[in-house]
Amino acid sequence: MSDTAPILALKTVSKIFGKGDSAVYAARDVSFALHSGRTLALVGESGSGKTTAARLIMREYSPDHGQLLFQGAPLGKADARAIKAYRSSVQMVFQDPFSSLNPAHTIRYHLERPLRLHQPGLTGSQRKAAIAELLTRVKLDPAIVMPKYPHELSGGQRQRISIARALAVNPKVIVADEPTSMLDVSVRLGILNLLNDMKAELGLALLYITHDIATARYVAEDIMVMYSGQIVEWGAMDSVLDNPQHPYTRLLLSAVPDPDRRFSDAGAELDQIETIRRRAALPQPEIRQVAQNHFIRPMPEDGR
Repeated sequence: MSDTAPILALKTVSKIFGKGDSAVYAARDVSFALHSGRTLALVGESGSGKTTAARLIMREYSPDHGQLLFQGAPLGKADARAIKAYRSSVQMVFQDPFSSLNPAHTIRYHLERPLRLHQPGLTGSQRKAAIAELLTRVKLDPAIVMPKYPHELSGGQRQRISIARALAVNPKVIVADEPTSMLDVSVRLGILNLLNDMKAELGLALLYITHDIATARYVAEDIMVMYSGQIVEWGAMDSVLDNPQHPYTRLLLSAVPDPDRRFSDAGAELDQIETIRRRAALPQPEIRQVAQNHFIRPMPEDGR
């Protein structure tokens, strides 16, 4: 991971729903950092806690323990002005490009509104020029797309509008929550390339949330594997995926289709799915370094 100071970081953050014996840890002692010009992939199956982490970053949830740090300062102590600056600096691209845009408004409205809110000094002509620039950046024709309504666009085009809307406020961080999972396979690569271009050209820090390890490898330099609210393995992308050390990570990788591998050769993890799930869901406080920039939380009773 980068040696530069992070723009945004979670420090031993936990989010608990319920109390007593019925308490559920949606996030347990989660720590990670986002750096300019880099993408961190957060991977795991449905229900592992990935979206909870995103909602903590977007301040939809407040952490029960731990801190959210923005540019080194705890956000919990921030005043109203700092919170407003945070909201413009940290933007989200949602999973569903069909419900994230209001069908009653044109594309111009969707992009003009954040400009009005965050750059009130712009004139009408300046806003129109800014909208045209945003659409051009996401490789859409402003003259054609600006007057259209969301239902007149394809899923891939709508997701590009969502990305343009996020860029409208000049953010420092983009949280992309499964941004390609509802798109046709044929258009996913275009969205992934667009995310890569944004990171390189604008120096953005990206948190890429996905269950698809193949797309994670394409866009991210670093990876975290999450299960039952815990980060169980993390580090440099190639190190983690080429030499997975946690049984749950190996279980995830065994489910990835590989035309050169017989199903019967997928690994012992497939024969121990329930055991791995049960043990990986237990608290795993120990952190063990297995290589440079490669860490795991060993499962309880795994003998290591």
